[in-house]
Amino acid sequence: MTTALIYLVVMMLVAAVVFLLASVVFGRGEELPALPPGASPTRLPADGISAEDVRSVRFQLVVRGYKMSEVDWVLRRLGGELEDLRAEVDELRERLALAENEKQ
Repeated sequence: MTTALIYLVVMMLVAAVVFLLASVVFGRGEELPALPPGASPTRLPADGISAEDVRSVRFQLVVRGYKMSEVDWVLRRLGGELEDLRAEVDELRERLALAENEKQ
């Protein structure tokens, strides 16, 4: 009788561990709509990224940290925005230099 009780307790513990592991891995059973291919829940404006936009960026958490594809996407977008801004600053500096040369 004791052996059967021990087996029952062990089976219940194993079932509880498997249930908890499945709950952590698969969530609470809520179904989210599927994202279109290549889409990301991370949001940035199409252009004119501001400091507040960067501060408000949140990444999806996965088992080992943030989702790398989202982080890479944000870094590419910010890099492109920085390149655009630097090109605009260089152009304005050239115009300023030309305007100063014309005055002389």
